[in-house]
Amino acid sequence: MAKKSDQIKITLVKSTIAILPAHKKIVKALGLTKINSFKVFEANDAILGMVAKVNYLLKVENV
Repeated sequence: MAKKSDQIKITLVKSTIAILPAHKKIVKALGLTKINSFKVFEANDAILGMVAKVNYLLKVENV
């Protein structure tokens, strides 16, 4: 389990055109719309679970 103070930067690096509809919803829920768009999140279990599902589309960095 991640510490509450940990932050991660999530960047969309691949297109969402030909992926599963459920994975498109996950990317949209993360707030990522265009390639190279990024968001910074607190590293909690919900976010880490979403990232694990679509890790082939994302780049994750510790901030």
